Amino acid sequence: MSGVDGSQHRRLISISVPVLNEEGNIDHLIARLQGVARDNPAYDFEFVVTDNASTDGTFVKLAEHAATEPRLRVFKFSRNFGFQRSILFNLLQTRGDAAVQVDADLQDPPELITEFLAKWEQGFKVVYGVRRKRKENVALLWARRLHYRLLSALSEVEVPVDAGDFRLTDRAVIEHLRSFEDRSPYIRGIIASIGYAQTGIVYDRAERVAGKSKFNFFKLLTLSIDGVCSQSTKPLQYITMFGFAVCGISIVLMLVYLIDYLFSSSTDQRGFTTLVLLVLASIGLNAAFVGLLGEYIGRIFNTVRGGPVAIVSDRIESLTMAPESNGEAISR
Repeated sequence: MSGVDGSQHRRLISISVPVLNEEGNIDHLIARLQGVARDNPAYDFEFVVTDNASTDGTFVKLAEHAATEPRLRVFKFSRNFGFQRSILFNLLQTRGDAAVQVDADLQDPPELITEFLAKWEQGFKVVYGVRRKRKENVALLWARRLHYRLLSALSEVEVPVDAGDFRLTDRAVIEHLRSFEDRSPYIRGIIASIGYAQTGIVYDRAERVAGKSKFNFFKLLTLSIDGVCSQSTKPLQYITMFGFAVCGISIVLMLVYLIDYLFSSSTDQRGFTTLVLLVLASIGLNAAFVGLLGEYIGRIFNTVRGGPVAIVSDRIESLTMAPESNGEAISR
């Protein structure tokens, strides 16, 4: 099937939108997604929205639009399953030949989807947006930059720098996502690890249309930890190398102090401050290393325990006139 070569069937493009308390943005979001569909008549579109248990009127707003927009499909979760799991669930529910994730705050311009599609037609399986600049707190901006570069340095595969979750993903890549059992997924890293041809498009990120960002410094730190632990075991290797290095240095110092004790006539008690500082540093490092090991063990526990990616409490599927369901658990 092809949407640009004049064949009978047009290809379907899914626009994937995870939301959480975005009531003030829904009207703008739907209007701009409809605009993207009008600007790309060679394709059919569906709008797939996952509501991560919003506590405002987000789901009601989406239901109102679904009454007049048959392309809109909405899944509301029974609780907040986290941003990355919301993205994963959304992608797995899409039906298109490709899916494009867009945030509901509209900081990533949906109009760029037209350029994404052009790159996709050239053969790229993943097309991602690269943020040239963004309007936000300077400290948070630099924290993001550090996060991207740290993840790139530690990852065992090449992860695009300054690229968020605004991307087009081909159906072939989405189907590979079904084989991953990670319950703390880092989607952009998983997609990078799958391979296939990728390319980026540079753009400037806009300000929020309405509402507040759900990401603060601590949530960004949590995301960074998830990214590192999901993408690489290098931190564990570094801990091992550090342990051997400290062990080697300790053996050398033990010999030095033993020789000094046996052959020196001095009885001065020197080095008390140094000893205290070394003990405190050792306690801090041990706590950090145990915590890092705990992160990996926790991910093993969650994966072994299993369970669905998310549980759907309500759904709207105007496209297929599917009935509303309650308490439905959906996995891969």
